[in-house]
Amino acid sequence: MAETDDKYLAKLRTHWKRQAAFPSMAKLCETLGLASTSSVFALVGRLVDAGYLERVEGRIAPTRKFFARPLLSPVRAGLPQPASQSEPELLTIDDYLIDDPNRTSLHKVRGDSMVDAGILEGDLVVVEHNSPTKPGDIVVAWADNELTVKTLQLDPAGSYYLQPANSAHKPIFPRNSLEVMGVVIGVVRRTRR
Repeated sequence: MAETDDKYLAKLRTHWKRQAAFPSMAKLCETLGLASTSSVFALVGRLVDAGYLERVEGRIAPTRKFFARPLLSPVRAGLPQPASQSEPELLTIDDYLIDDPNRTSLHKVRGDSMVDAGILEGDLVVVEHNSPTKPGDIVVAWADNELTVKTLQLDPAGSYYLQPANSAHKPIFPRNSLEVMGVVIGVVRRTRR
């Protein structure tokens, strides 16, 4: 794809982030800074061919590739290393974290009971529903009709309980009911606001 098309793709992504929709082709001239609708049609054709857009019922729509970002070379958390010069792969956060979008939800974490497991207040936990669970899994569960995120554990008597990952909190031994909503398969944290 040409460098100028990358510039227009960036403008389309910015517009989509703000509006969650694309304007008409005529309005796209203004949005993209192009002089004519024929220029817009040509650009859209190139972006459709490249797999970033698709035509749906006479309008354009983003594809999964539209939301993908380059996955660059690995970065060491220790001593620096030379960067790879290979062509980056494109990857979406969904491709990385979510196996089945129909069985997945996100939950914003409140509280500090899971800090020693690396789950902090404000993080998003990615939860896969209808997934087999076992002791040691971090789960989102209803314990006596209250929703929480904890590590599922099994006591010597064969009863399940929920273990926090912070010694300031006590384990939860449900009195009446424990229902696992799903297994935490990932954590998303924004480090800068």
